[in-house]
Amino acid sequence: MDTKLLDILACPLCKGALVYDKSSQELICKVDRLAYPIRDGIPVMLEDEARQLAPDEEVR
Repeated sequence: MDTKLLDILACPLCKGALVYDKSSQELICKVDRLAYPIRDGIPVMLEDEARQLAPDEEVR
């Protein structure tokens, strides 16, 4: 993931910062506990495509 792109991307719901999880290829919003997928190198920043993090899932 390009660090310049990561610097300008924000959660579409809360406008908060996102954390890049390289192992799962997701951008994670800690506030909303949503994980947005990255497909073919392109972040999919749609609420309907985001995965809700499990209550016990650690956010790094």
